[in-house]
Amino acid sequence: MLRGLAGAWAVLGPLLWGCGLALLQGGMLYPRESRSRERKELDGLWRFRADFSQNRRQGFEQQWYRTPLRESGPSLDMPVPSSFNDVGQDGRLRSFVGWVWYEREATLPQRWTEDLGTRVVLRIGSAHYYAIVWVNGVHVAEHEGGHLPFEADISKLVQSGPLSSCRITIAINNTLSPHTLPPGTILYKTDTSKYPKGYFVQNTNFDFFNYAGLHRTVLLYTTPTTYIDDITVTTDVDQDTGLVNYQIVVQGSEHFQLEVCLLDEEGRVVAKGTGGRGQLRVPSAHLWWPYLMHEHPAYLYSLEVKLTAQTAAGFVSDFYTLPVGIRTVAVTESQFRINGKPFYFHGVNKHEDADIRGKGFDWPLLVKDFNLLHWLGANAFRTSHYPYAEEVMQLCDRYGIVAIDESPGVGIMVAQSFSNVSLQHHLEVMEEMVRRDKNHPAVVMWSVANEPASFLKPAGYYFKTLIAHTKALDPSRPVTFVTNSNYEADLAVPYVDVICVNSYYSWYHDYGHMEVIQLQLATQFESWYKTYQKPIIQSEYGAETITGFHEDPPLMFSEEYQKGLLEQYHVVLDQKRKEYVVGELIWNFADFMTDQSPQRAIGNRKGIFTRQRQPKSAAFLLRERYWKLANETKYHGSAVKSQCVGNSPFTF
Repeated sequence: MLRGLAGAWAVLGPLLWGCGLALLQGGMLYPRESRSRERKELDGLWRFRADFSQNRRQGFEQQWYRTPLRESGPSLDMPVPSSFNDVGQDGRLRSFVGWVWYEREATLPQRWTEDLGTRVVLRIGSAHYYAIVWVNGVHVAEHEGGHLPFEADISKLVQSGPLSSCRITIAINNTLSPHTLPPGTILYKTDTSKYPKGYFVQNTNFDFFNYAGLHRTVLLYTTPTTYIDDITVTTDVDQDTGLVNYQIVVQGSEHFQLEVCLLDEEGRVVAKGTGGRGQLRVPSAHLWWPYLMHEHPAYLYSLEVKLTAQTAAGFVSDFYTLPVGIRTVAVTESQFRINGKPFYFHGVNKHEDADIRGKGFDWPLLVKDFNLLHWLGANAFRTSHYPYAEEVMQLCDRYGIVAIDESPGVGIMVAQSFSNVSLQHHLEVMEEMVRRDKNHPAVVMWSVANEPASFLKPAGYYFKTLIAHTKALDPSRPVTFVTNSNYEADLAVPYVDVICVNSYYSWYHDYGHMEVIQLQLATQFESWYKTYQKPIIQSEYGAETITGFHEDPPLMFSEEYQKGLLEQYHVVLDQKRKEYVVGELIWNFADFMTDQSPQRAIGNRKGIFTRQRQPKSAAFLLRERYWKLANETKYHGSAVKSQCVGNSPFTF
């Protein structure tokens, strides 16, 4: 049966995938250096100013973008990438809502400004939430959405002169409305006996801090004026032959040739092709396997693309290399399969969150997190609740960590957020997300939302449309969203491929009564499966724990209570994973910051690690469990050797 499906996909897959590509306009390839491409990162200190004026529009009224920021008033040093909230000592800045302004002078290499055959592009990795960009006072780009990259071709601006430097100004507004992703509302406090005139607060329906700023790298990169704009790869397996379907989009000329080579990890050419679309066949292919599922996980080939174009100035070449993992993903009534083998998600939910830097990208922190994932024996995580940095997805590919790639659709709770305006924006976000992450073998499923009010009447049409659109964009991956609604009331789950359920038994209700967990959890699973006959992932579960709190018998917020609650869940998970439960993702990997409230003691404390990445007692419990689960999946005849650092009680 599976071989028949593989054969059918070998024929139909490229056709369906080509239809999906037609919906995506323009590429968003990660900027990589090559023989034809250069990049210049603009990380470091930028000038910064928050607009504290009452209407938050003084910067536009005085046109701060027209001249250097220092000429219109005082400014601060602000590190990029980082959130601006926790860097300074001004309490007003930590909770600021409105427009902030960033500025940086960038020195340009002479060849970039004098060679008219060079295309210069400004790329912003993430600006939360709405951004407007000027170069030398000239408007070049606007973008809505705080977690995905956007670009502007600035060649004409920097090559007129030519210029030796350029001034980049970025205005960012972190205000959330019912139609943004994530949504929010602005509440004006009009009682002047309690609040100053014009006082307002930003309200949200999600449980993490709305950090803002330039969270990821800002950079300049170059390509030739005729260039490789986009590459899309899907893969399949026919017996032991790997199939790599590719499609390449070129901009700048209609007269070009394309050569494609696929190289193995030793640099040997294993397949060649020509033209903008085709299929490469790789005999005895090394498959991309998740961590702990194979003795050689995360095998990556390199797809080298060479463009040669005839232009008025002569022949032009462009080169781009894309990492490629050959793997398949399939879903049955009771299994999630990778490369035809049942796969069980044993992992975590995360946040991009850390002390001082907020959501700012940080390489040491990222590598530490992946080392902890390997130590833990985790094979997966969900990008809760927004797309993570591109470098995170690249490490997932390299480390064999499977990712459920989630959109910023968190906190969709009111009827306004199900309107056509909201839906249109959500569709656009999914297009941007698929465009960016479609080539990552580690991404095995798209999640379009987390805990929406999917019991509301508009939710059925909203999610039917959203999920169908995502499937049209990428027919090669299953699509889900994460629900916490009752199985009888949920109007959106009928459209998903895998049911992801969040539940917090004996935490948000039945406080302290861990004895009811097994009954309630078993009832949850049985009700969902009887209704839909689809595989289920326990996508969140956990308990708040403050490090160093110890109580025996266990009490809430103690380390013992967190361990005890997890153990009760694990009893039922061990029963149901033999039937139709295909995964468990703890909430959360690490403690993280939230808005202030009486229910949050400086953030959410459900992490098995502290915010500083130190383990709580539950981390050792989960490590023991995950390595035990991994030991049970010896698909290839011999045990897999442990890649964890430190002593492990398990033989791999």
